[in-house]
Amino acid sequence: MKKLNTSPISGMQELLPGEQAIFNNLKNTIAEVYHRHGYLDIETPAIERAEILLAKAGGDTEKQIYKVIKTAESADSSDQALRFDHTVPLARYVVEHESSLAFPFKVSQIGPNYRGERAQKGRFREFYQCDIDIIGRNDLSISYDADVISTLLQAFLSFGLNTPVLARINNRKILTGFISALGLSDKSTDIYSIIDHTEKVTPQKTHDNLVEIGLSESEVAKFTSFIDLHGDRASVIDSLNSLDIDHPIFQEGVTELDHVLHLLEAMDLGDHIIADMKIVRGLDYYTGTVFEFILPDYKSIGSVCGGGRYDNLTGYFSEQSFPGVGGSIGLTRLFYVLNECNLLPTASNTPIDYAIIPVSDNEVIYSLQVAEKLRQLGHTATVVLTDKKLSAKLTYAAKIAANGIVIGESEVASESLQVKDFATGDTTDLFINNA
Repeated sequence: MKKLNTSPISGMQELLPGEQAIFNNLKNTIAEVYHRHGYLDIETPAIERAEILLAKAGGDTEKQIYKVIKTAESADSSDQALRFDHTVPLARYVVEHESSLAFPFKVSQIGPNYRGERAQKGRFREFYQCDIDIIGRNDLSISYDADVISTLLQAFLSFGLNTPVLARINNRKILTGFISALGLSDKSTDIYSIIDHTEKVTPQKTHDNLVEIGLSESEVAKFTSFIDLHGDRASVIDSLNSLDIDHPIFQEGVTELDHVLHLLEAMDLGDHIIADMKIVRGLDYYTGTVFEFILPDYKSIGSVCGGGRYDNLTGYFSEQSFPGVGGSIGLTRLFYVLNECNLLPTASNTPIDYAIIPVSDNEVIYSLQVAEKLRQLGHTATVVLTDKKLSAKLTYAAKIAANGIVIGESEVASESLQVKDFATGDTTDLFINNA
């Protein structure tokens, strides 16, 4: 018989039960925080029409999407593909259901997405994303930008990580106005790209890149001084105002940034936020607030969350205006980098609380009743039903559960149980009728 390759496809995460339990706990914690902040959960199909996915996508996206090969006749003959993010499906969803939605529409989406890009360390082809978005109809208050950022921050703070998290926040209107005031709007795309990559190269390389696209030495000096601005709200806003940039878009961006930071400070999140002119975000559809989260003690792992404001989510699907703001936690990558940095609990092979071990068939029914009682009390429990010696059952139980309860004839008669902690060997009494 030919031996098949049983390893997962490159770029696909596959976890052992203990690791999966930690991953699920992170996912459930995020979902709980989103729900607590008033975001309504939805699920869009993993398979979408390819024309929908590609309507707003960049040039390389078509090469990265996973096309779906249909094996049965379908009334829909269009090409289909796996979604590569939650944003495009959300745009379609809003257009399809807008008459049934209340706006602003606060929505969360948690689920896997797929990109056929080159798999590498910490980057996956199948990956969970945990998104929140707030969609307005025709307009959307800038205050909602603070709502998104605060919710995502609270999710990270709920993880109980033994390291700080910092949100770096900017507003793209500031740079847009700055570029326009200097008469360099024709070079804006190149300038955005250079600034977006400035932390990945040396300062000299950033200087050379700006010179290469035609900026003078004095213009380069102005930009390098500008992008070095970062810190608390008061100092950065004062520095921006002192630049004396007389441009309405610049001033609008400064006002919006000040407002968002002020709201976050009012929510006691001042220690977790800074204004940072280096944050511009690479995606073209961001038009106002932009943000990225980092773990300052682990800067080398890069951004662990990001998002921003976009003027029109559904421009390719509807003439109606739906501005929005949103952010995403890439959970699969986050789990990987936190694990690499030993910031997660040690993976356990015993995510089950109790293994109930009947000595013989005579104790099976009572064992099942004990297990059900424990489940009603909020514990996880399983009954070992293998036809093996007691020693073998105990060995198995120790591999799958944190605690073991052996039930023999005397335990059934007295309804008095002994719980053994497999990690320490200690035993405690458990009276199931009084538990």
